[in-house]
Amino acid sequence: MQTKIFNTSKPDLLKASKLIETGGTLAFPTETVYGLGADATNNLAVAKIFQAKGRPSFNPLIIHCFSIEQIQAFAMWSSEAQTVAEKFWPGPLTMVLPLLPHSKIASLALAGLQTVAVRIPAHSIAQSILKLANTPIAAPSANPSGSVSATKTEHVISKLNGKIEGIVSGGSSEIGLEITIISFLPDPRILRFGAIDEADISEILSLDLKKKALDGEISAPGQLSSHYAPKGSIRLNSKVFKNKEVSLGFGKVICDLNLSRTENLIEAAANLFDCLHKLDEMGAEKIAVSPIPEEGIGIAINDRLKRAAAPK
Repeated sequence: MQTKIFNTSKPDLLKASKLIETGGTLAFPTETVYGLGADATNNLAVAKIFQAKGRPSFNPLIIHCFSIEQIQAFAMWSSEAQTVAEKFWPGPLTMVLPLLPHSKIASLALAGLQTVAVRIPAHSIAQSILKLANTPIAAPSANPSGSVSATKTEHVISKLNGKIEGIVSGGSSEIGLEITIISFLPDPRILRFGAIDEADISEILSLDLKKKALDGEISAPGQLSSHYAPKGSIRLNSKVFKNKEVSLGFGKVICDLNLSRTENLIEAAANLFDCLHKLDEMGAEKIAVSPIPEEGIGIAINDRLKRAAAPK
């Protein structure tokens, strides 16, 4: 398969959206990471995503839309969902909602569940593709399943070239960290930490939200224990680096790679996946990571690193 590379001009975005319309797969930038998109109403198209990523079929996909009205055609809406949407959409937050009967969303994208994970991205290129294709787009991160998510066009090309139909080259992702996921089934709870802080969501809903994903149940993307993993083994909260370890630092430490020398957690989040890619490129077999503060977006960074360090 020859992978076509598109730029961000209007003619190229129109050509790229045609790939979605005709059942193809297209990688494109969002404000968090690059997504690998396909028509969410087309089972065969969605199957191409699983094939390209080597993704477990029991892990559902996030459905991207350009408006709330588009979502309401297949998902059960609520006043709480409306409150969250008005505050955080378009943006890096996904809601897990009940699926409406006779939904047109492909069953493969839902992984057999009666729920659907949805979001409205803020990135202008993602918005353009959604509007031009005029269909919900299933779009997990554009990387092989379990490996480091792509935040640059080069990451997508290195891992998926020849496995997907197209890539929109749109520079680096602004946030560089994946999406916060909140479920409304039956009560609001955070399933995955991400770019939006738990406290901000709790304040909007006037609730004390806790991460309470059910044991053994995969109800949203990113809940697999081993995820976002480089090839080498990882030792977390390392205050001293050992011999033969490749070090990933935070703050003013002597190390091979540094997430943020100024201890800026937002900068660290933006650099996280790129650093994990570089560790793979370096052939790192043993990786030691500095402690990351368990606060704000640091909670999400630690969540990613724990998944990356999980037994493979």
